[in-house]
Amino acid sequence: MNVKTVIRVLSLVCMLVSYAMFPPLFIAIHDGTGEALSFFLSIITVITASSLILYLTRNINLSIGIREGVGITVFSWLAASAAGALPYVISGSTANYTDAFFETMSGFTTTGATIFVDIEALPRGILLWRSLTHWLGGMGIIVLSLAVLPFLGVSGMEMYKAEVPGVTAEKITPKLSQTALRLWGVYIFLTLLETLLLAAGGMTFFDAFCHSCSTIATGGFSTKNNSIAYFSSPYIQWVIIIFMFLSGVNFSLYFLIPLKKFREIFMDEEFRTYALITLFSAFIMSAALYFGGLFRGIEDTLRRTMFHTVSIMTTTGFITEDYDLWPEVTKFMIIILKFMGASGGSTGGGCKVSRFLIIGKQVKAEISHLLHPRAVITPRMNGKPIGRATMNGAAAFFALYMFILAACTVITSAFGIDMLSSFTGVLTCLSNVGPGLNLLGPVENFLWLPAPVKWLFSICMLAGRLELFAVVLLLMPSTYKK
Repeated sequence: MNVKTVIRVLSLVCMLVSYAMFPPLFIAIHDGTGEALSFFLSIITVITASSLILYLTRNINLSIGIREGVGITVFSWLAASAAGALPYVISGSTANYTDAFFETMSGFTTTGATIFVDIEALPRGILLWRSLTHWLGGMGIIVLSLAVLPFLGVSGMEMYKAEVPGVTAEKITPKLSQTALRLWGVYIFLTLLETLLLAAGGMTFFDAFCHSCSTIATGGFSTKNNSIAYFSSPYIQWVIIIFMFLSGVNFSLYFLIPLKKFREIFMDEEFRTYALITLFSAFIMSAALYFGGLFRGIEDTLRRTMFHTVSIMTTTGFITEDYDLWPEVTKFMIIILKFMGASGGSTGGGCKVSRFLIIGKQVKAEISHLLHPRAVITPRMNGKPIGRATMNGAAAFFALYMFILAACTVITSAFGIDMLSSFTGVLTCLSNVGPGLNLLGPVENFLWLPAPVKWLFSICMLAGRLELFAVVLLLMPSTYKK
């Protein structure tokens, strides 16, 4: 690994993070609150350090291969979280750096797990910064930097493949920088559109923008202690349901809309499976809650269950109800949805619907092969053959996911935390969902966790956001050898 190349690009990423602190700084200055100084000091510190590194590495030969791509991807999230934690610490919003790093990592990885007990007591500058960490992390700091790296003479395809969530990473346009810019164009359009619709429903523009950043990034940070339940508005809930669902769709499908290829969108197997699972899960949970007498009225029941179905499956994590009090069957389905996640190529987390499709087709092919040993059976998705490498990769991902989930659950429970809280805590961080169950349920927080568990959960968030393999590769000695 060319360490100097990695360090140079990391300085660029940190500088981009410092620029994102200017809007919270301006809000803090406007409000006249004390955190303005904390943002100013954070910006000066990060820009000074980044500029010094850029100057010292100005003459190195920039070339990014697989090793550098993996290193830049993983260390970018760590560096961004380390820099992004400064405003929390300097302003005194968190008691220590561990809490600040946990909150920032949760923001950038769009997990939404928080250590704050009274969110509404936080100044608007801090609230905006929490939402912006979601927004930047949703599309990916690396994808953002890809629009800038070509000006430095850097080819970033290896970074793109290491960071973009999903089974495969394909360029939408011949130039990677154009791909990044177009993805961000869709991302910004959806954010602004939802902001306007939420503002039209009675939210202040500030709340509407913060919740839109969290929705489109499938993050879950809210400006209110009771999350979306605070607004008590069916209109706002339906708007957020729609945009959470849209954010869980593979973003490459949006490029078919200007070409009027609507049939290709609805014929996409992953999209149809994603939609069907969402509707089926919402129907089952609605029936369980309606006949269980928890809600009254069909529309009210459907809206509340649809909200949480979409929120959990897209790994957003917004809540309107304490689903920890729901029947056991609904809690089991919520765990399954946390594990499954959204579509590949979306801002959502989890294992991704596409991987379940690939494994299902592989199982079907193996069963058919048992019945017809001499037949040549080729699993296909969207009419195209699924390569052996893709199938092996999906199977390896599931195996690695289950191993990490089991190992981290055992480690967490060793600190005296009950099994359900430990399991769902690791699961919700590894799938980037946010709330878990029991002591880490939707109305609880992560502040009470021991410091080592917070660091462990932070690594789980990072591993889940980067599809596991990037983090594992970084831990292998062969990554650093010639």
